[in-house]
Amino acid sequence: MNALICTIPGNFEYKKIAEPVPAPGNSIIKIKRVGVCGTDLHAYEGTQPYFSYPRILGHEIAAEIVQTDAPGFSKSDIVTLIPYFNCGKCVACRNGKPNCCVSLKVSGVHIDGAMVEYLSVPSYSLVHSKNISSNVLALVEPLAIGAHGIRRANPKEDEFVLVIGAGPIGLGVMEFAKIAGARVIAMDVNKTRLQFCGNEMGIEYLVDATSPDHIEKLMEITNGEMPTVVLDATGNLKAIQNGFNYLAHGGRYVLVGLQKENISISHPEFHKREATLMSSRNATREDFEKVISSISEKKIDPAKFITHQVAFEKVRDEFPKWLKPETKVIKAIIEIN
Repeated sequence: MNALICTIPGNFEYKKIAEPVPAPGNSIIKIKRVGVCGTDLHAYEGTQPYFSYPRILGHEIAAEIVQTDAPGFSKSDIVTLIPYFNCGKCVACRNGKPNCCVSLKVSGVHIDGAMVEYLSVPSYSLVHSKNISSNVLALVEPLAIGAHGIRRANPKEDEFVLVIGAGPIGLGVMEFAKIAGARVIAMDVNKTRLQFCGNEMGIEYLVDATSPDHIEKLMEITNGEMPTVVLDATGNLKAIQNGFNYLAHGGRYVLVGLQKENISISHPEFHKREATLMSSRNATREDFEKVISSISEKKIDPAKFITHQVAFEKVRDEFPKWLKPETKVIKAIIEIN
């Protein structure tokens, strides 16, 4: 079968590899769509933390079951999957947090992923599509990350929630903050992304992080109190550290994005706020089900995020373009079968 392999940063190669074979506890799926996320882009450019090469990328998946032993699933079912494969035995797994398993293996990151024709996956990872289209189904995973971040933050009705970063993950965070009834503030350095937040998502409050008066703007929006919830979806060290400056007294700061440097904060400033700092890693089945039900109930329309769509055989040529700001990619979808 055909596979697209990121051999080193900046290089893709199409290669023929063996098809997966059935094994107890695993299912064989035929890949239909793969969403391209920030992890894939960073892996290609060589900036993804804790990454090794060569690697087959891809973990935002819509697929058809070819063979399965998963209860409640059958051949030809259209599915997505929870691409964070966990041990089921460690302290995190035992306490209902398989998303941060001690020995977690993420498809397309720690192990080879979905930019192939067929893939073998743990049967426990399958998720029913509930008649969602394949294009939209491939967006369930990044939206689940946003849903999980909001579940960690637990915003209340009319609470001011600042989301730093208007990429696909940040947009998902905003969607579920809106569903929770929060008053959402979008912050980014990219004016086009901010316009998208306003025009396509109905976000009322837009803040340009490069503006010299952006803190004053936050103060104005929040009646001088600053947001009680801040979520970073950039994975950028400078943005993360600046986020501490935007936090209200008694507020919660949730780090959804990931970078690999140390974070430095003013302890007195953080302490006097009695602030809470949390990380939010991946998502759980509860979050995936929340996303799928929200799509089915038309609370969100992920199709509006899709700006680019390309056939599998053209990905090697098109992928480098998606790193360029002028391409204005929000979400690219790869068609495989």
